[in-house]
Amino acid sequence: MTNFLARRLILVVVMAFVVSFASFALLNAAPGGPLEQLIALQSTTRRPDPDEVERVMKRYDLDLGMGVRFLRWLIGHPRGPIVIGGQELFTNFQIGCLKEGKARLVYPDGRVEEINCAKPVYLRDLADRPVSNGVLALDFGRSQQLAREQPVAELILLRLGPTLQLMGISTFLAIALSIPIGVYSAVKQYSRFDYFFTALTFFGSGMPTLFTGVMGILVFALLFKEAGLPYLPSGLAESNRDAVVPLLGTIKAGSLADRVWHLILPVTVLTFFNLAGWTRFIRSSMLEVMRQDYVRTARAKGLIESMVVMKHALRNALIPFVTLLAGVLPTLFGGAIITESVFSWPGIGKLFINALVASDYPVAIAYLLISTFLTLLGFLMSDILYTVVDPRIRLS
Repeated sequence: MTNFLARRLILVVVMAFVVSFASFALLNAAPGGPLEQLIALQSTTRRPDPDEVERVMKRYDLDLGMGVRFLRWLIGHPRGPIVIGGQELFTNFQIGCLKEGKARLVYPDGRVEEINCAKPVYLRDLADRPVSNGVLALDFGRSQQLAREQPVAELILLRLGPTLQLMGISTFLAIALSIPIGVYSAVKQYSRFDYFFTALTFFGSGMPTLFTGVMGILVFALLFKEAGLPYLPSGLAESNRDAVVPLLGTIKAGSLADRVWHLILPVTVLTFFNLAGWTRFIRSSMLEVMRQDYVRTARAKGLIESMVVMKHALRNALIPFVTLLAGVLPTLFGGAIITESVFSWPGIGKLFINALVASDYPVAIAYLLISTFLTLLGFLMSDILYTVVDPRIRLS
């Protein structure tokens, strides 16, 4: 077990490094960003102020090579000349404008122009530039657009609570309901219960959360309110002012009842979507296990049906389900991007969408990196859970 965990941890570190570099390179190559936004503010006919362009390029390290920018983002270095024994080394090592020595500017009207950098950038020029401590020190830099100069880690922590609240409740309910429903549907195959939930799960799997969320808002938030029935809020995590709901009375803004009231609709949408997929998965896994020889042998030995199902069939049927649980950990952090956007839920998923729209790449890449690491960690946890569910599995 120890050797296995050591190998998997090394693999997690390597994969996280590869994914972080690929994400960093792709996002930096994407259109948008502070330089193009500066140009968009200028007239479409005149050239941008060279001094302002140079200032923006220095502020966001746009005049540095991709490798140097990645290292400064990852570990916070280089910060200037390398000092060994009190002596500065490689001060004249050129790290910027390595290829054409030009910056590519795209004007709002589609014109493209390349301007020469003010001068080549050397290692000594980094001494006066601000830089974060690096993501390895949990310093993801500062937001460029959403909340200018505010640390990205603070933005993520502010949104983490609502996301954990939403995803934690919906995931718990989905797991708690999908296992007994899936097992009972398999045991009572072709019964009315099985037909009903099979049809319901097919409907839930085929309906995306975007459609389900919008329909939920139309029915339970708008139509119910117009009809004078107890309605649910259409978005946000709490009300801005007190609300009077038929049969429920007055709900004070910011109270526990208000937060629960706002949770009902998005939690129901997410629970229904996850429940549909997981119930079908557990049902099919149980049907396959129930046909195995050892289950028939257990029945032939005279064991009661509940003992056969719970002790012999269910435990083996849950082995494939453990693999699905590997995705729960990153989902708890990342949230449901579409659902949070539909319900204007102030979570991390909506923060990620806003960061992409605003070209706030430090926020976006922090989201991708943390989600990647949690995904890899989730698969590691699923491998460990295999030994708990099935003692026959040995890890060496």
